[in-house]
Amino acid sequence: MNVKIYQMTPRIVFMGSPELARVILAKVASQYTVYGVVTQPDRPAGRGKQLTPPPVKVLAEELGCKIMQPERLRLPENFEILKEWAPDIILVAAYGQILRQNVLDLPPLGCVNVHASLLPRWRGAAPIQAAILNGDTITGVCIMKMDAGIDTGAVYSRREIAIEDSDDALTLTGKLADAGGELLLDTLPSILNGTAKAVDQPEEGATYASMLKKEDGLLDFSKPARELFNRVRAFYPWPGTFFTWDNQPLKVIKARPVYNLNGIPGSRSIHTGYPVVFCTEGALLLEEVQPSGKKPMDGKVFLNGARNWEKDR
Repeated sequence: MNVKIYQMTPRIVFMGSPELARVILAKVASQYTVYGVVTQPDRPAGRGKQLTPPPVKVLAEELGCKIMQPERLRLPENFEILKEWAPDIILVAAYGQILRQNVLDLPPLGCVNVHASLLPRWRGAAPIQAAILNGDTITGVCIMKMDAGIDTGAVYSRREIAIEDSDDALTLTGKLADAGGELLLDTLPSILNGTAKAVDQPEEGATYASMLKKEDGLLDFSKPARELFNRVRAFYPWPGTFFTWDNQPLKVIKARPVYNLNGIPGSRSIHTGYPVVFCTEGALLLEEVQPSGKKPMDGKVFLNGARNWEKDR
């Protein structure tokens, strides 16, 4: 296939929706003109369920880009709009919809994705959460040439990021967004001038990170404390973690494992002034919780109103 060499300014279309994508879009826009942005529709958010635009849309309006928010990009009328935009390249980061082959084939330089994992590990919708949940100590970002598979395309470049115990999905997303934006800027010139080489992914070591559901946040105290610690970190801020206490869900916002405490899994105690729940190995100390109908609070403050905390289930 003949690759068009871009000596002039390329027409860039960006596809993305959440905060990670907004950070990457901002970095791209600092070096290139972004012609158009495709993002998810405005959705109800917050307690008031007010219609809220995705972060990428807010930035796109500031940049003066053309904006499209299709419920389903695959509909013919939406593809026709994209076709009229005539992109030379489409950059994608956490867009939230699968691109069909007609979209993949539209730009001469293809569709290039910023994926927040070290492919082929953690293909799919929730790679950041999956890395923390499974106890990975290293993750990263890949710049990938998209194909019809789910995150199976050849990789142009990659960059590793360490996962610290202090990281949750929110902080790690921030690190990966910054790294992804910088790596994309480092990689784009060679893609645009036709010299970039993409390496096929090996199938060995491939794993898949499924889309998260609210019920995934239930804490099972028949697991080791370390596993539950990872789950709390992986699912903050969404979908969050919880267990039933006093016949109500108690959200766990921040916790840490305590390895020198042992008791019946699921039973409760107090350690250094904080509530703890025993697991099969160690205990989970609840540093910050949110009782049903109340605001988040420090674990010590929670105990002031939890007189029956140490009673068994």
